[in-house]
Amino acid sequence: MSMNIPPRLFDRALLLARRRRALHGGAETFLLERAAEDLAERLAAVNRRFELAVDLGTPGDALAEALSASGRIGALVTCEPLADLRPAGRLRVVADEEALPFGDGKLDLVVSALALQWVNDLPGTLVQIRRALKADGLLLAALVGGETLVELRECLAAAEAETAGGASPRIAPFAEVRALGALLQRAGFALPVADADRHVVRYATMLDLMRDLRRMGATNALVERSRTPLKRATLARAAALYAERFADRDGRIRATFEVISLSGWAPHQSQQQPLRPGSARTRLADALGVNERSAGEKAGPRGRA
Repeated sequence: MSMNIPPRLFDRALLLARRRRALHGGAETFLLERAAEDLAERLAAVNRRFELAVDLGTPGDALAEALSASGRIGALVTCEPLADLRPAGRLRVVADEEALPFGDGKLDLVVSALALQWVNDLPGTLVQIRRALKADGLLLAALVGGETLVELRECLAAAEAETAGGASPRIAPFAEVRALGALLQRAGFALPVADADRHVVRYATMLDLMRDLRRMGATNALVERSRTPLKRATLARAAALYAERFADRDGRIRATFEVISLSGWAPHQSQQQPLRPGSARTRLADALGVNERSAGEKAGPRGRA
């Protein structure tokens, strides 16, 4: 009996090595801090307390600090492959986001910021999260979306095609907001919500942007990436194209970062449920102020009811 094994898009070992290097070398955290602030605000809008929460895969400590200050959480456990780099005072579990160590129905809340876009089997990870949540438990997550770095992707592809006769994948193909909302439903979450925010950050040059990506631990970790470094001629052409196409009047270039926020609840009978077919008490025709016809009846001439 064969099993459907999801494609391996990301080199997880390389990704974690780069994340570790970034954390040791002074990581750039502006995007993570924004995502953490947004998730904390979303949690504050939920009028309840979560006794046991897990911060899943989030690099650094920004999200854990924001949530700990919210007063809505009892115990907060950080869970990620590099949890050994977290402050000693936190509850820590060293585990991969693709293989959660929690039993079914054990957690009240799972939060994650800018981590789940790097898993190879996101549908499987979402199913694991939903199973680990207690009934009426909540998932709040922020992921990098498909509109991220559209400018850099366009310029690198065009420059490589010009200077090398072809383009190789340089930036990961992140998911779109509609696809992520559908994945929440497929994973069995109730009341799923997915929405996106775009953040435009300006840089002096394309190379400054690429240095920030390196400091985020977010450089190319695709399995199918080219092992050949970009040639200087290709980088120079990409930088020139970037300045031509995406610079403001002052000469600074724009870089788009899309952050998609997800929320979903483990099903519970207390949650709002859709009405059963046939249970409506008001006819649609009455609500619209029109005459009702049977499915096989032809419409009359234009202008007549």
